Amino acid sequence: MNTGLKITAFAAALAAAFGTAYGVGRGVGPVVAARERPAAVHGDHRDQAAPAAPGASTVPGGLQVSAGGHTLALRPAALTAGRPGLLRFTITDARGRAVTAYEREHGKELHLVLASRDLTVYRHLHPVRGADGTWSTPVELPAAGDYRAFADFTPAGGQALTLGADLAVAGAYRPAALPAPSRVAEVDGYRVELAGTPEPGRAGALTVRISRNGRPVTDLEPYLGAYGHLVALRAGDLAHLHVHPHEGPAGPKVSFTATAPSAGAYRLFLDFRHEGKVRTAAFTVHAH
Repeated sequence: MNTGLKITAFAAALAAAFGTAYGVGRGVGPVVAARERPAAVHGDHRDQAAPAAPGASTVPGGLQVSAGGHTLALRPAALTAGRPGLLRFTITDARGRAVTAYEREHGKELHLVLASRDLTVYRHLHPVRGADGTWSTPVELPAAGDYRAFADFTPAGGQALTLGADLAVAGAYRPAALPAPSRVAEVDGYRVELAGTPEPGRAGALTVRISRNGRPVTDLEPYLGAYGHLVALRAGDLAHLHVHPHEGPAGPKVSFTATAPSAGAYRLFLDFRHEGKVRTAAFTVHAH
């Protein structure tokens, strides 16, 4: 990370969208125990409980291609479904120059999330930056259609930003409905159960419990400084927020404090690592 409910930033001005993460996932990053340094909340990187600074934008993260004097420019902005491709882009400053200096967040200078508009496809990627400021990452997307690319970063000496740009994936397109609401996700033999429901304008707990073969997983591994990464995308406009848990045991539960900025449907994506592999569990929830 350093891409609808890291959604990479529902600013504090939007009721601290998905709020300040807490407890069960001990932050380690790159390899620092959470009891020494808790994992940080990631999104717009502002204090989610603090009021927005005077003049700060109230637009949710990822909805703008340009903000804070910076622009996300995809090159090219098209891929073909089912075929390996290379996604390239730059972050430019107010003078149109490619940015080459960044702050590191959770071991990375920039985090990239790709999501289809129907929220059925999700990718959390970590591209490589060239000396000229061009970022690149291999990617293969299974379905054609419209996607949104979210770049989450902090320019050196600047403020954290989440910028978004549209991405076209060529091929035979069949629109899909938003997956039905569910409290359980199955992925690679793991069962991930979600407890709690976000409420508009009110902070509440969201907790996931991870098990395999009926047994709780208590040895989750740090992934980019935390035991769990939560990305939430609001259906319709794909407003973006990314939250990390704070210190705690390595499972089976990972918890977050969440405040939905509005009523509506959200798609939640939880990344967790176990036995050396990162897996993603997805849920659809309704805030009302």
